[in-house]
Amino acid sequence: MSLLYRSTRDLNANTIPASEAILKGLSADGGLYVPTSIPKIDFDLSELPAFSYKELAFRILRLFYTDFSENELRKCIENAYGDSFDTNLIAPLSFHDGNGYLELFHGPTIAFKDIALQLLPHLMTTAAKKNHLQNDIVILTATSGDTGKAAMEGFTDVDGTKIIVFYPKDGVSFIQEQQMLTQKGKNTFVFAVDGNFDVAQTNVKKLLNNDKLSQELANNNYQFSSANSINIGRLFPQVVYYFYAYAQMVKQKKVALGSAINFSVPTGNFGDILAGYYAKKMGLPIDKLLCASNKNNVLTEFFNEGVYDKNRPFYVTSSPSMDILVSSNLERLLFYINNENVQATIELMEQLNETGKYTISSEIKNSLSDFFAAFANEDQTANEISRIYQLDGSVIDPHTAVASYVAKLYKETHSDSTTPVVIVSTASPYKFPQSVLVGLHDPAAFEPGFAALKALKSKSHTLFPNAIEQLLNNQSARTKKIISSGDMKKAVKGILFRK
Repeated sequence: MSLLYRSTRDLNANTIPASEAILKGLSADGGLYVPTSIPKIDFDLSELPAFSYKELAFRILRLFYTDFSENELRKCIENAYGDSFDTNLIAPLSFHDGNGYLELFHGPTIAFKDIALQLLPHLMTTAAKKNHLQNDIVILTATSGDTGKAAMEGFTDVDGTKIIVFYPKDGVSFIQEQQMLTQKGKNTFVFAVDGNFDVAQTNVKKLLNNDKLSQELANNNYQFSSANSINIGRLFPQVVYYFYAYAQMVKQKKVALGSAINFSVPTGNFGDILAGYYAKKMGLPIDKLLCASNKNNVLTEFFNEGVYDKNRPFYVTSSPSMDILVSSNLERLLFYINNENVQATIELMEQLNETGKYTISSEIKNSLSDFFAAFANEDQTANEISRIYQLDGSVIDPHTAVASYVAKLYKETHSDSTTPVVIVSTASPYKFPQSVLVGLHDPAAFEPGFAALKALKSKSHTLFPNAIEQLLNNQSARTKKIISSGDMKKAVKGILFRK
């Protein structure tokens, strides 16, 4: 059965197949692509524990990408989840303080974005062939830290592609920046933007929807796409690991088959937790999705008060991948809670664009019962890193600590405190050594750059992951190019139309 996609802002409900939506990334009307219906799983939950990660990925993604043949999809999956991960489990589950911690940092850039971004280039090049695309694909992406490196890693030297990444010059960790600046590949380009992530993301969206620029690209045999989670090729691979986490909970007898669990998700652009929402709608027994924010707690207010207001101070925190005030993927959730009312979605997005704020009705707010939202400030994040370390010597990164804190808060304040919880652990602590060492009260937190890495290794009694070993052995970074947000189009054109 074929599943088609429509835009959240298209009043005419035009539809396209998955492969075309993957190539486009963002709809021409500025909306995000959503499936015309959310598919239900076509296997029994009792089968889950027997599936490898690759097999489960196939079983889930074939329901979303129905115009890919079985052979095409299996080949994409096989190429994505291979030697670039340091475990064939891909996303193993560990346990601390009675909770599961889903480790999504075993890929080449030691962050959860690898799960989808190792797959996206294969989906995109397959989609290009299916649609007889003659143009080269130009991936345009804004990153709050992890997407940039993971996307460049995935698309490095992939034929027929170029990737251009923009990141906030003062809004990523030292390691995140070094990973991007040391990325190899003749088709990869990266710029630091004099502004925060929201500024970079807003301007990327404007470029993607610039008709004149798109025509100029077409005249030169190029077309834009995106590697952010606004792309369905990024979003739906993330659904897989929610099912995989549940399977591991069942295998390890932490939950009875069919019983519900909660997931606590560190949340910035809302793509990761939205994938959990899709998993629940597909039939995975999830009770609550805990939306865990840092000091930039715009989402906490939205879920608790029904008001989304980006008109607030922007904070640079120890969890930079969550330093976001405009959560793009929330538009998809708004579309669903408004009963797929396109006009209502358009009006909310126009209010956000014009005033920086919108309010949903109490009736619509009541449909958000799948979610619980809270946030951790900087002290609470550091204290959670310390608490987990004192319990069993395990070290978690600041984003994971935010989700861990919110899970603890939820249990302390709700009657279903016995429901098993899985914390989505989105990054290796080695990506944020200074921030982790602050939580561990180690003076090496104030050591420059790579010195903090070695101190964290000593403290954690763990080996460096391959990504860090490679970084230490390759410290010849590109020249850091800082541009104003107003020069982003000029930077793109300079790359594509250079003589």
